[in-house]
Amino acid sequence: MDLKSLKLFVHLSQSLHFSKTAQAKHVSPSTLSRCIQRIEDELGSVLLVRDNRSVRLTKAGELFRHYALQQIEQWEQLKRELKSANSELEGQINLYCSVTAAYSHLPAILDRFRQLHPKIEIKLNTGDSAVAVDQVLQEQVDFAITAYPDNFPSGLYFKKLAEIPLSIIAPTIPCAVTPMVSQSHIDWKNIPFILPEHGAVRRRFDTWFRKFKVGKPHIYAIVAGHEALLSMVALGCGVGIAPDVVIETSPVRERVQNLVSEATIQSFDLGVCCHKKRLHEPLIDAFISCVET
Repeated sequence: MDLKSLKLFVHLSQSLHFSKTAQAKHVSPSTLSRCIQRIEDELGSVLLVRDNRSVRLTKAGELFRHYALQQIEQWEQLKRELKSANSELEGQINLYCSVTAAYSHLPAILDRFRQLHPKIEIKLNTGDSAVAVDQVLQEQVDFAITAYPDNFPSGLYFKKLAEIPLSIIAPTIPCAVTPMVSQSHIDWKNIPFILPEHGAVRRRFDTWFRKFKVGKPHIYAIVAGHEALLSMVALGCGVGIAPDVVIETSPVRERVQNLVSEATIQSFDLGVCCHKKRLHEPLIDAFISCVET
C-alpha cells in the first residue's frame, strides 16, 4: 500500500465525491475506483458505501482514514527530519490568488521569499478571489491570498496583508446609466448593477444596499472576477462595486468613476491563508514569515 494510495483515500474521505477527488488529484475516476478497491481487497474490509448519488465512510473506513493520516504525517515528518541538516529549503509551494493580487501584493512577498529561499519553486494559480478559501480547504493549493470572510473556517490560519477599501463605480462614457448617476440624489433602486456572484465584496454590497431600504437591487449581470466586472462597467453596461486596488491597477481605470453615496461601504482585510495544521512545516513557515502587514 503506497503513499499515493493513502493520499487518494484521505482526500476521498473528505470530499465523499469520486469525480472531485479524481480531478483534484489528477487521476481518472476509474483509476481512483480501482485504487480504493485494491485497498479494500488488501484489508478485507469495505471502506466506502457508494451508489450513483452518494459516498459515505463505513466504520472500517473511519478507522483506516485515521491510520492513513498517521502514516502520511509520519512520512512527511521523516522527510522534514532528513532534510533538516540542509540549511537551504527545497521543494514547491502552490499559491492561489486573483490576477490583481498577483501584481499588487504578491510581488513584495515573493521578492523577500526568493532572496531567502532561492531553491523553493513557486507555482501560481490565478482566478476568482471568491473561491480562494475553498482552494485551500480542498488542498488544491498551500496558500491563497484572499479577503477575510465573515465565516472564516476555524481550521485555517489568516495573516493580514492590508485593509482594502471598496468603491461604487460607474462608466464615464455617455450611456443609459449617465443620467441616472448624474442626479443629486441617485435612485439606487433603479440603477442596473453588475455584481460578483459571491464572496466578501458581494456581501459588502448587499449590506450597503440594504441601508437604503428600497427593496432588492436591479441586477443587470453577475460576473466572476473583479476584472470582468470593471470591464463591463467601463463599457457602459451598469454600475458596479470593486476594491480600490483593482480599480487603480485596471487598464480601464480612466473609463470608470467613483460614485458618492450617503451610506458607507465597509472595507475588508486582505491576507494570506493556509491550514493551521501545516504551520509547523518548514516550507509553510518560511512563506508565512515573509508576509508583512
